[in-house]
Amino acid sequence: MPTTVTPEAMAAMETKYLALHEFVKVAKTRLDANLWDYVTGATETETTMRRNRMGIDSIAFRPRVLRDVSSIDSTSTLFGKKIRLPVLLAPVGGLESIAVGANGSVTAGEGASAFGAPIMVSSVTQPGLEQAAAATPGMKIFQLYVRGDAAFIEDSIQRSIAAGYDAFCLTVDTAIYSRRERDIVRRFAKPWRATATGDAQRHQAALNWDDVKRIKDRHPTLPLILKGIATAEDAVIACEHGAEVVYVSNHGGRQLDAGRGSIEVLPEVVQAVAGRAKVWVDGGFSRGTDVVKALCMGAELVGLGRLYCYALAADGAPGVVRLLEILENEIRSCLGLLGVTAYDQLGPSFVHPAAPTNLPHVHSAFPLLRLEDSGY
Repeated sequence: MPTTVTPEAMAAMETKYLALHEFVKVAKTRLDANLWDYVTGATETETTMRRNRMGIDSIAFRPRVLRDVSSIDSTSTLFGKKIRLPVLLAPVGGLESIAVGANGSVTAGEGASAFGAPIMVSSVTQPGLEQAAAATPGMKIFQLYVRGDAAFIEDSIQRSIAAGYDAFCLTVDTAIYSRRERDIVRRFAKPWRATATGDAQRHQAALNWDDVKRIKDRHPTLPLILKGIATAEDAVIACEHGAEVVYVSNHGGRQLDAGRGSIEVLPEVVQAVAGRAKVWVDGGFSRGTDVVKALCMGAELVGLGRLYCYALAADGAPGVVRLLEILENEIRSCLGLLGVTAYDQLGPSFVHPAAPTNLPHVHSAFPLLRLEDSGY
């Protein structure tokens, strides 16, 4: 399959983008007001989204010195396969409306694979799961919003297996579609929301632990990820039902308002899981230091959502590759300055509570960012 990630394209990226916030600036010029609010917004008061950033910014590092860090390994493994960074392109609905070229999950998958990062493909992004898989030779996971009965779920699993996905994910924090007031006041009806109304939405609302048991009973060797866990209690139940991954997430602050930041939830989930499953996390992670903080606290993998959407909107697959290259540089710099050369040397001793210095905001990780006339 032809790729847009050519040497010429990447050479242009290397001079166009030198810092992560530059993707945000370009994306702002490419997205209309409705889509910009869709990417940057959250639910009602947007408190949960802001707490994602406040939680991350309320953690300081405790670096060690005089340790040989002349050779740093920033690669990791996932389900026994090597990946270039311990990050995941998280599932995002409607990528076809965001990506340059309107090719959605195909463009995102192309960028992820070209870099060497896994991607989780949403069931509510276009084109379909088969087309996304064909464009993604690297590691890929399929994420399902339940829009039908048990037969619908089973068909989705079978299709994902046939298409070559490495694992299957159920999103479990969307029983009720939230009130996203930026969309509401603009009277913006997202096209990909058409499958989440009426009877279809009731199937998601009815999802329960019996469904998880049925999936594991039928597919015992298929890695199952439950995305949207926000308490130790549910983490324990997830392990009891055989989930291979407990994915701590609050949907980027886009579901339950007034919730906790994901990184605040992470320690209790890691403790509750007690090694019986892997723990992943997303929610406001925007810098290399953010990723390293989560790894210190017991996460295996960190999901990126809004961050890669900016790159996708700015410059498609080459933009995604370049964004991940810059993030890789930030992570390697952080590891070296902490005095470690690999992730297995990290742990809770490297982090400490601290007062945040920035007011929490969707873009508070980028103090140099200036978005004229944004109103935010």
